[in-house]
Amino acid sequence: MKVRCVWSEFNEQETEYHDTEWGVPEHDDRKLFEFLILEGAQAGLSWDTILKRRENYRKAFDDFDYNVVAGYNEEKIEELLQDSGIIRNKLKVRSAVSNAKAFIEIRNEFGSFDKYLRSFLKDGKPIQNSWNLMSEIPGKTELSEKISKDMKKRGFNFVGPTIIYAFMQAVGMVNDHVTGCFRYQQCRDMQ
Repeated sequence: MKVRCVWSEFNEQETEYHDTEWGVPEHDDRKLFEFLILEGAQAGLSWDTILKRRENYRKAFDDFDYNVVAGYNEEKIEELLQDSGIIRNKLKVRSAVSNAKAFIEIRNEFGSFDKYLRSFLKDGKPIQNSWNLMSEIPGKTELSEKISKDMKKRGFNFVGPTIIYAFMQAVGMVNDHVTGCFRYQQCRDMQ
C-alpha cells in the first residue's frame, strides 16, 4: 500500500491529483495560468471544491488560454457569472481577466511566465523541503510573500502569500510532500 500525504486520501480525485500533478515542476505557461486561476478561485474554499469543477473551469475559461481570457468583455464576464459549473464570485471572475492581462505583460518582459517564476528560485531549482508531518508545512513563507508582493505590483489579484504558496506547491516550485509519502523522492528527482 502506498503512503501518501494525508490530505490526498479523502477521495479518488484528490488522490489522482496528488499522485500525478501536485509538486511536479510545471514549466508550461498555459498550465501555470490554469493553476494561478484555480488557486485564486479556491480562496476561502477547499481544494476539493475546485478540483470537482476543474473541467467546468477549462470549458468556461477557453482551456485557460490567457490570450483569449485577457480579451473577455462585460458580456462574457456576465455569462461566466451565470455558469453554475464554476465559483460565481464576481471578484474572482473579474480577477481572472485582469490576471490574464498581467500574465501577458510578464511573458512580454521575461519571455515566459515560467522564467519569471523561476527567477525567484536559487538557480531556478525547486525548493526541497523535508517535512515529516503535514502540520509542519507552513501556509506561507517569506518567498511566497515576496512573489505575492511583486505580482500585486504588476496588477494581479487573488495572489496573497497563502494563495501563492499553494500555487508554488501545486506547480512544483516547492516540494512539500511529507518524507514518508511515496511521491516525496520522485518529486525530489524532478528538476
